[in-house]
Amino acid sequence: MDTNGTEDGRQDRFQRYDCSDGCPVEAALEQISGKWKGMVIYHLLPGKMRFNALLRQLGTVTQRSLTKQLRELEADGIVHRKVYAEVPPRVEYSLTEKGLELCPVIEALGQWGGRYKL
Repeated sequence: MDTNGTEDGRQDRFQRYDCSDGCPVEAALEQISGKWKGMVIYHLLPGKMRFNALLRQLGTVTQRSLTKQLRELEADGIVHRKVYAEVPPRVEYSLTEKGLELCPVIEALGQWGGRYKL
């Protein structure tokens, strides 16, 4: 199976996602897969948050892991990062229009997970 690298160094599993009926699902999961991405999206659904607020909400995530996941979500157009020219610098994260389209998906996953949590 061919892999295709992205400019941020990640490997896309497929070059194209029209290979079968399941490939669009694979494309979607590739963009939101990651230990913390689903939770980041969930916590950004109500609105913008600063980095440390997200860090506190997620609990056991490291700064490095959260930064990596946020960068990947930003590269995929799901999260918007706004930097304010202040001292000290202030950074806020919010969902883009594409990210907001995930709202029903994340809510459905929450309902499903609530029924089958371990």
